[in-house]
Amino acid sequence: MIEREGNMTNSKSAFTRDENRLRLTRYWRLAVILILGFASGLPIALVGTGAAMQAWLTLDQVDLTTIGIFGLVGVPYTFKFLWAPLMDRFEPPFLGRRRGWLVVTQFSVALALWWIAQLSPSATPNFFALVAVLVAFLSASQDIVVDAYRTDVLPEEERGLGASVYVFGYRLGMILSGGISLIWAGQWESWPRVYMVMALVMAGCGGFSLFALPRVGKHLTALDSNPWHELFGFCAMLAGVIAGFFLARRGLMLAGLNPDDANKWIQLLFVLLEVLIALPLGWWAARIAQFETLNKSLSSYFAQQGALAFLALIILYKLGDAFNFSLMTPFLIKGIGFSQEEVGIAIKLIGVWLAIFGAFVGGALMARLGLYRSLLYFGVLQMVAIIGSFVLAELGRGAWGAITLPAFDWVIVSIKQPTQLDLLLLTVIAGENITGGMGTVAFVALLMALCNQRFTATHYALLSAFSAVGRIYVSPLSGVLAESIGWSSFYLFSLVAAIPGICMVWRLREVLNELGKSSAKKDEAKSGDG
Repeated sequence: MIEREGNMTNSKSAFTRDENRLRLTRYWRLAVILILGFASGLPIALVGTGAAMQAWLTLDQVDLTTIGIFGLVGVPYTFKFLWAPLMDRFEPPFLGRRRGWLVVTQFSVALALWWIAQLSPSATPNFFALVAVLVAFLSASQDIVVDAYRTDVLPEEERGLGASVYVFGYRLGMILSGGISLIWAGQWESWPRVYMVMALVMAGCGGFSLFALPRVGKHLTALDSNPWHELFGFCAMLAGVIAGFFLARRGLMLAGLNPDDANKWIQLLFVLLEVLIALPLGWWAARIAQFETLNKSLSSYFAQQGALAFLALIILYKLGDAFNFSLMTPFLIKGIGFSQEEVGIAIKLIGVWLAIFGAFVGGALMARLGLYRSLLYFGVLQMVAIIGSFVLAELGRGAWGAITLPAFDWVIVSIKQPTQLDLLLLTVIAGENITGGMGTVAFVALLMALCNQRFTATHYALLSAFSAVGRIYVSPLSGVLAESIGWSSFYLFSLVAAIPGICMVWRLREVLNELGKSSAKKDEAKSGDG
C-alpha cells in the first residue's frame, strides 16, 4: 500500500514537472515571437515614408518633392514575395534555414543602418537613397523569415495568441524608431547618432536570434520547382527592372528632358516613367527566364473571376489614407512649425496606441456589422478624419490651445522640462489613428476572406503586396502636389482620393456580403470542430 502511494506520488510529481516544462516552453516561444515582432517593426520608420527618415530629411533642408520621391525607398516591401521562395530553398550553413536567415538579415540591417548614419541626405541624396533601399530590402527579407518562422515554431493552437503577441512587439518597435527616436534627435540634435543607436538595437536582435531562438523542426520541405531555375529567374527579373529603369531615363534624356530640371513635374515624370517601364520589363524577363513562382502566382490570381475588381478595391481602399499620411512628418515640422519632440510624442507615443485602440474597436464592431458594412462605414470614417489635416493646415498651431505634458524620465527616453502639446494636433492625430486602425482591421479581414474563400492561401503575400502599392507609390506625387498647390489644397485632394475606394466597396457590396457570410460560417465550423 505504501509502495503504491509512493508510485502515485512520483507519477504526479513527474506529471507536474512535465506540465511546468511545457508551460515554460510555451512562454519562451511567445517571448521569442515578441522580440521578433519588435525587430520587424523597428526599421519601418527608418526608411521611405517613415517618420524618422522624413524628419531627418526635413531637418536637413531636403525639399518636399525629394522627400516624396524618397517614399519609393519602401518599394522592396511591395515585392518581397518575389524572393521569398529563394529563402525557402537555400539554407545558410550551420544555423538552419529559418534561424540562419534571421541572423543574416538582422545583422545585415544593423550594418546598413550604421552605414546610412555616416551619410548626408542633402550632400549625397542619390547614394543615400540607394543605401536606404538596401535597408528596406534587408528589412523586407527579415519579415519574410519572421513570418515563416512564426508559422513553423508555433503549434496551431498557439497561432492566434502568437499573432497578437507579434503585432504588439511590432508596434513597440515602431514606437521606438518612429516616436522615441524623434525625441532623441531633438535632445541630441543628431539624426546620425539616432541611426547608430538603432543599428546597435538591431545587432542586439541579431545576437538574440543567434543564441536564444528555438530551432524549428526538420520537417521543412522545399517547394517543387528547381531552386537554381528560381534563382536564375529572379536574377533575370532584377536585370529586366534595372534595364527598364535606365531605358526610361535614357529615352527621356534623348527627348531633351533633364532629370535634375528645376521643374518638379518633370522630375516626377522621370520617376513615374522609370517605374512604369521597369516593372513590366522585369515581369517580361521573368516570363522568358521561367521564374515559376512568380508566373504561377500571378497567373492563378488573375484567372479568378472578379480578380481585377478586387485588385482595384485593394489598391483604392486606403488610397486617401495613404495620401494623408504620406508627408505627415514634414507637414507638421516644416509646414506648421511643431518641434520634433511634439511630433514624436503625438504621432508615435500617442498615435500608435490610439491606432491599436481603433483596431480593437473595429474588431468588436465587425462582429455586429459584418464585412461589407464594416468596410463601408470605416472607409467613410477614414475619409472624414482627413478633414482634420485640412483644418490643421488652415488654422495652424495654437488654434485650440495646448495642454502641458509634465517632465518624465522612463530611462530610455526622458523630457527634462514640461512640454506643451497642441490640442488641435492631438485631436487630429486621435481621429486619424483611431479611424485608420478601424479601417485596417476591416481591410485585413477582406484579405483573409479573399484568401480563404476565393483564392488559395499562397495569394496572401501577393494581395498584401498590392495593398502597399498606394502607400508606396503615392509618395512621389504627394511631394510635388504639396509643393505646387499648398498644404490645404493637398489635404482636400487626399479627401477626394478616398472616394473611389468607398465607391468600389459599394459596387462590390453583394460579393462582399457573400464573402462575409462564408467567412462567418467557416469560423463557426472551426469553432464546432474545436
